[in-house]
Amino acid sequence: MSDQPPDSLLPYERWTENALRAVVLDALAYAAEHGLPGEHHYYISFRTDLPGVSIPPHLKAKYPHEITIVLQHRFWDLKVDRQKPGFSVGLSFGGIPAQLVVPLNALTAFHDPHVRFGLRFEPEEAEAEAVEPEPEAAPEPEAKDDAAPAPEAPAQVVSLDAFRRKRD
Repeated sequence: MSDQPPDSLLPYERWTENALRAVVLDALAYAAEHGLPGEHHYYISFRTDLPGVSIPPHLKAKYPHEITIVLQHRFWDLKVDRQKPGFSVGLSFGGIPAQLVVPLNALTAFHDPHVRFGLRFEPEEAEAEAVEPEPEAAPEPEAKDDAAPAPEAPAQVVSLDAFRRKRD
């Protein structure tokens, strides 16, 4: 008799990841309504090559697969859409204003370095292109507010692997 658990016919891993993505929406909705309190700020990485992502052509050319944005001091029109889960935000890249639209399924990471909280996500397989993602890229810093420095301490990243049973 085997000690391995049976393969699930229910998509628990996907449900768990979707629930964790909702945490990001809650954090963004809070920031949209109240602003970012204290020293909180967000690093948000997302795939730029998935359907529903809308970024200016110059950013798409520079970051064809993935980009990391920072929401800290200068951002505007942050809106969370729970019907078509995702968000939109205005940011400046090299002094050029841009409006970004990001569906929730395009997220690859969320990090609040102030409290060392982070989440990592896999893009939904049905929509991801079969290309290797490039390393995370931050926007070109024009001023201190456009891109925050890297966190001083390592982030506490929650991976779904921590919740999976190990098979021998």
